[in-house]
Amino acid sequence: MQVSKIFFTVAILLVVVSVTDAQKAKSPPAPPLAPTPAPAPAPDYVNITDLLTVAGPFHTFLNYLEQTKVIETFQNQANNTEEGITILVPKDKAFSNIKKPASLANLTADQLKSLMLFHALPHYYSLADFKKLSESGPVTTFAGGQYQLNFTDIGGTVHMSSGWSKSKVSSAVHSTDPVAIYQVDSVLLPETLFGPPPPPSPTPAPAPAPDVVPAADAPGAAKSADGFSPKSSKKSSSHKIVMSYFVFVVSSCLVLMF
Repeated sequence: MQVSKIFFTVAILLVVVSVTDAQKAKSPPAPPLAPTPAPAPAPDYVNITDLLTVAGPFHTFLNYLEQTKVIETFQNQANNTEEGITILVPKDKAFSNIKKPASLANLTADQLKSLMLFHALPHYYSLADFKKLSESGPVTTFAGGQYQLNFTDIGGTVHMSSGWSKSKVSSAVHSTDPVAIYQVDSVLLPETLFGPPPPPSPTPAPAPAPDVVPAADAPGAAKSADGFSPKSSKKSSSHKIVMSYFVFVVSSCLVLMF
């Protein structure tokens, strides 16, 4: 009796195992778990001070940026916004070439800060983008609405006018989104700070032509109304008098002979 129960139990277990194996064979395998995407790499921090220090010489411009603390504004725009920044940087020589009355020494601290902000655009622009800017009219700089630049593209060279001065891009120092730094050949002087531009220097009058003595006034070259010079006239008159006297003498002789 016990043997029969054992046999019966074993048979039931075999049936259960067979059914379980059959169900496992019919069910599809579970899909593999999708890999977790790697986090996007953090953008590289752009240090504008390092770029200007290495590229230069832009020491004067960089000193003004640090003096007015505008460098902090530029750094924040470059690394903490999606717009990026475009900086127009004059070389040291450009500052020494500033002519009166546009003297930076007469600017207040706030005016000097506005001047530095005037040298940047609150957006990243490649060199190719400036052609579009030349067609869109004045571009507002970082200094605000009253501080605008007009851009023109002439044969692939970017020119700009600040109202008081004109300049052009002479080279690209750094141009990788979100920061573009371009060297310009003169300091950008806004009309808002320096007033209307001085009138252009008058064109000097041409030097008077040297006096040329007419041929008729030259010594020995004077002529009378009939085209002969006075000397020639005198000689001609003397010759006529001699001839007249000779004719008179000959005529008198002939009368006496006959």
